[in-house]
Amino acid sequence: MKRIAIAIDHLVGGGAEKVMLTLAEEFVAIGHEVHFLVMKDNADFIVPESIKVHTCFVGNDAKLLRRLRLGSAVKHLKARIDDIESNVGYFDLFISNLDLTNYLMVNTKVRSLCVVVHASVEEELRRHAKMGPFAYFKKLRAKKALNGQRLVTVSEGIANEITAKKRLHPASLQTIYNPFEFDTIQELAQARPSELPKEDYLIHIGRFVKQKRHDVLFAAIAKMKHPIKVVLFCHKPDKAKALAREFNVEARVIIKGFEINPFPWIKNAKALILSSDFEGLPTVLIESLICGTPVVSTDCPHGPKEILTGALSHFLVPRRDPSLLAEKFDEVIAFPPDMSRIDILSKVKANRIAKQYLELSS
Repeated sequence: MKRIAIAIDHLVGGGAEKVMLTLAEEFVAIGHEVHFLVMKDNADFIVPESIKVHTCFVGNDAKLLRRLRLGSAVKHLKARIDDIESNVGYFDLFISNLDLTNYLMVNTKVRSLCVVVHASVEEELRRHAKMGPFAYFKKLRAKKALNGQRLVTVSEGIANEITAKKRLHPASLQTIYNPFEFDTIQELAQARPSELPKEDYLIHIGRFVKQKRHDVLFAAIAKMKHPIKVVLFCHKPDKAKALAREFNVEARVIIKGFEINPFPWIKNAKALILSSDFEGLPTVLIESLICGTPVVSTDCPHGPKEILTGALSHFLVPRRDPSLLAEKFDEVIAFPPDMSRIDILSKVKANRIAKQYLELSS
């Protein structure tokens, strides 16, 4: 039995959080003990009782994060981990996720640490450079903390980028795809929510952030020939509705907040659509394929081209091209692809992925 700590900013509804929760549940299923070390006490996901959750910064201690007093925050986190281990025993493996947590965990110098890179390093830096020097150097500091660390990337594309750009110099670099529990997804997809549209619809799932390019999505919806509606799940529905009004597509979209079980919505959609500028290994694309629902996606770095292979690659679209995106939306409705052979699905089963992570603890 291994004792594993998964460190992450919080458990608010995002891709990395969902991926790590799936991984944690699989660890438990095969007989291991899992603890979440969450920096902030924010959560959308329901965590099973079999998984322990430790909030690392609460009350006045949380001010260390808000005020960016990272030296003091590192000392506090190290003391918190020492306290947890004194009660539950030493961890055989620490798995760290997301920039804030990665910076803190690396500087605690805990043993047996691996850091998961969930998205393109270069694209994130480019985006933050546009936000000004403070935002850029803050992001760069977080990325530079990965030097000398054991890195796990969630797609081959991210690993290839790190190797080619030579900005980071990890101690080791390995790709492990995100884990998916097929039976659970397919079982949850059988539900019939009362709000499920009775007419045909497309679906988009993603946080309302610049990276997801809701502006490109709405521009593409405006250019579609087919009048089908589009359901959106995002964490800032009011802002998404305001942007939809700007593109005059408010009547074409059904915008909802976080949904704990999106799988019936995915399963019953004509297609899932993604308009992002960059990703890592987009969880929703694989979830859609598991549900038997076709996908249209931007060919963004990185991940979509590793997921949509063979005949499915026909529905990869260059980034920031609403006209071509609209054409593919119309095409997938009229001529959906053959979903009988999907290569990626054999590579992302949760049991296989959990075993790959466990090898890092030896």
